[in-house]
Amino acid sequence: MPIKPAVQINLTKEQYKTLVELVDLGQWMANAIRTKRIKKYDDMEQLVFSFTKQAGLQDCVDYDDEMKMYFLLREFEESTIFPLKEEYDDYTFWEELAHRLADRDMLKQFGEKELADMPKDEMNKVRDSLIRKYEDESVEHGIERLAIVSPKA
Repeated sequence: MPIKPAVQINLTKEQYKTLVELVDLGQWMANAIRTKRIKKYDDMEQLVFSFTKQAGLQDCVDYDDEMKMYFLLREFEESTIFPLKEEYDDYTFWEELAHRLADRDMLKQFGEKELADMPKDEMNKVRDSLIRKYEDESVEHGIERLAIVSPKA
């Protein structure tokens, strides 16, 4: 007896293509940094990809008989997925760098005790100012002026 799905949704071809993109991006977000992958995300990606032929999206996904898995086709990945990943990586790199450098500078400038005692609004004001400084630097100079400075002995 076939398993009846708990939920059924009707999608246009374009909506399904968008779902394929989102599922791949989500699976990548969850698993790209892991040595032990989160299986439920891989499984969901495989399930969604398994309907691409039925949806008329053979130009997006292919099945590898040897591995018994679906994969995004390289052309589709390069034209659709990679640009989104690169944009995300670039943005999060600079944002995270600015925040971490600001936190480092605040700790150096004020110390743990003074920061713990500082009113939240004042601390946020100082932090935001430092973050803006590093964001402006990254916009103007990229990584050109980033350097590792050895501590003086």
